[in-house]
Amino acid sequence: MIADGTEVMRSRRARIDPVASSRRAGPPAERLVALLLVAVMALSGCKVLVRPPAPVLPSQVTPFSVAAPGGAWPGGWHIEAVRKFRKPSSYRLVDDEGTTVVEGTAEASASGLVEFLDLDVYQRPILAWRWKITQPVTGADTTQRSGDDAPARILLSFSGDVRSLPFAERLFFEQVRLVSGVPVPYATLEYVWGAGAPNETVVINSYTSRIRTIIVESGPERLGEWVSEVRDVLEDFRRAFDEEPGRITGIAVYTDADVTFARSQGYYGDIEFLTRSEAERRFAGGSAR
Repeated sequence: MIADGTEVMRSRRARIDPVASSRRAGPPAERLVALLLVAVMALSGCKVLVRPPAPVLPSQVTPFSVAAPGGAWPGGWHIEAVRKFRKPSSYRLVDDEGTTVVEGTAEASASGLVEFLDLDVYQRPILAWRWKITQPVTGADTTQRSGDDAPARILLSFSGDVRSLPFAERLFFEQVRLVSGVPVPYATLEYVWGAGAPNETVVINSYTSRIRTIIVESGPERLGEWVSEVRDVLEDFRRAFDEEPGRITGIAVYTDADVTFARSQGYYGDIEFLTRSEAERRFAGGSAR
């Protein structure tokens, strides 16, 4: 997560429409970091990852393509990992037919690449990116605690009034804050190349309902193929949370295989937020999902 996020245990999956409720892998602190949008290391007396100072946060995602293969991370992108508890995944900038992209590789590991933002989702509600997987996770199942690993994820964190949440959620957030000194994100929305459920399934994290996952791609059928995605984040947030979103406070890419102790690999191209008119012009009238 970013600026405030968390993980969740998992209860038996319950389905309502395309919405499924299930447990996530790993302890709460791990998903916080797994979602990377949180600067919290754990709920049990661990070190705290401090969010780097940034007087002015960007209102757009820094493209990977402006960097050189093997070079430094562009803009505010940086790696977040909980080395004390999990072996970190590997991320590097590589060349793909003349364009710099990110390669994420997990070997029984979990960590991610994050950039903090300050973005009005009402002004730029369309999220566009491309990704590719070359190694799916053996035994993965996004809806099950024992299989919640994925070769590729995109995570978004949102601001909001935590005081408006139910007592149980506020208590959980307060526990994280007391341990880490960092507030948990009000809400986190995750897009995943998952497994175990149809595309468009929404999985509710069982430690906190403030983290919800949408399965965008599923299975290995498009292995090795660059796939372009266009999502209406505003509508996705409304569908997943049944409420209006706040500002977007961060974004992360995340490749993991720590639950299954397997291997996974995914690639990420440039990610950007567009206005509706920009999206209409670029995609020739095609609608975002």
